[in-house]
Amino acid sequence: MAEFFGFEIKRKQDEPLRPSFVPKDSDDGAGVIQSGGHFGAYIDIDGDRAKNDVDLILKYRDISSQPECDAAIEDIINEAIVGDHDDAPINIILDELEVSDKIKEMVREEFDGLLTLLNFNQYAHDIFRKWYVDGRLPYHIIIDSESPKAGIKELRYIDPIKLRKVKEVEEEQDPKTGAKLIKKVDEYFMYQDEAMAGAAQGLKIYPDAIAYCTSGIMDPGRKRILSYLQKALKPVNQLRMMEDSLVIYRISRAPERRIFYIDVGNLPKGKAEEYLRGIMNQYRNKLVYDAKTGDVKDDKKHMSMLEDFFLPRREGGRGTEITTLPGGENLGQIDDIIYFQKKLYRSLNVPINRLEQEAQFSLGRTTEISRDEVKFKKFVDRLRKRFSDLFMQLLKTQLLLKGIITKEDWKGWKESISFDFIEDNYFSELKQSEMIRERFGMLSDIEESIGKYVSHAWVVKNVLRFSDEEMEELEKQIEDEKSSGKFAKDDEEEF
Repeated sequence: MAEFFGFEIKRKQDEPLRPSFVPKDSDDGAGVIQSGGHFGAYIDIDGDRAKNDVDLILKYRDISSQPECDAAIEDIINEAIVGDHDDAPINIILDELEVSDKIKEMVREEFDGLLTLLNFNQYAHDIFRKWYVDGRLPYHIIIDSESPKAGIKELRYIDPIKLRKVKEVEEEQDPKTGAKLIKKVDEYFMYQDEAMAGAAQGLKIYPDAIAYCTSGIMDPGRKRILSYLQKALKPVNQLRMMEDSLVIYRISRAPERRIFYIDVGNLPKGKAEEYLRGIMNQYRNKLVYDAKTGDVKDDKKHMSMLEDFFLPRREGGRGTEITTLPGGENLGQIDDIIYFQKKLYRSLNVPINRLEQEAQFSLGRTTEISRDEVKFKKFVDRLRKRFSDLFMQLLKTQLLLKGIITKEDWKGWKESISFDFIEDNYFSELKQSEMIRERFGMLSDIEESIGKYVSHAWVVKNVLRFSDEEMEELEKQIEDEKSSGKFAKDDEEEF
């Protein structure tokens, strides 16, 4: 445990740790421990939490196989990750990055190389599903230790139940205030080949050697990373119980059963019971078909919940009688099942109308798009943005290893780099086209007021909603097109 496995990217000069009595908050679920003593003490203290993390991940994977839950997850993934034969599911955007075109081209090449290492074009759906279900996605970054400037050589997926992030805090007491201030913070990952179950054996890994993308959702105590399926745990279990109880009720109440009232006269109890058993064996038909052998055999020795009822009746009664016990009524009502199905979809932020397979999606005007679809589109965009953190970590490591940038450069770069996912939501295209149509329609309505009440610049900025940069670019393009003779008329107005 004394040495770390993997590599560490060090600064030329470490930043000074500013005095504080609490560790820096993070959304990676790192367990905070006190430095000092044998490392195994930490495992003994926090072993239960590790077990709970493993149990949570296993629960998430279990409910993800539930048919209704799986259908909802597939809807989400199909919206977030769009496969195309020609284009990659994701592209890097460097328009706001103020560097030379040569540097931008190098960054794009490195990003494409990372997609190749992940085999993202082919397995993007599976990678995104792992992250969405488990709530975390770790990759081991493998480099050539003899030539680290060659960059990342391989990316290997790590089962998150075998990996945990740990934050080790060393404190010292302030002599003036008596408060315990943080002196040093060490972060690392701990890997165990077996699931994290509190064992004292494990491998410590430098955080730079692991790309660790999480959902960003944490429990109220901010001690544990949760999956997006956390809200679906209860609805899925409720749906399972309702379906199981419904099946039992249908089997037990659906068929009609007969009630035999057997007249036993003045027979003593023993003789009456023997006589009743004889009648029961006479009218019981328990012929069964053996699918393995093809034989038909009598199975009278086994009782079932669907048996007829045989009741003795003494002399003086109405004699032997056979009546029918009707089956259950309203067996076709499944409103409670539908309720829990809708509750499950709501918990996963999927529109309810997608639960009904016969429902058709309208491709008309944007006013026909439901509010649920709009909310769902925004939810998918948030998922994409959060998932993009994986590429940010990998890109940072690759650029630092190859010496393209420094850690100080990355601080200014990371806010200017974004990622663009391929859209497959018709609503986005429809919304954009109708928005442009409405703006130019408004422009024609106020055409007579231009130059009289409002200026051209005001119209371009407030009606057409162009930014200053877009206005400059459009003016340049219009002048270039006029000079090239693309405009047939010279008296066309500029806006």
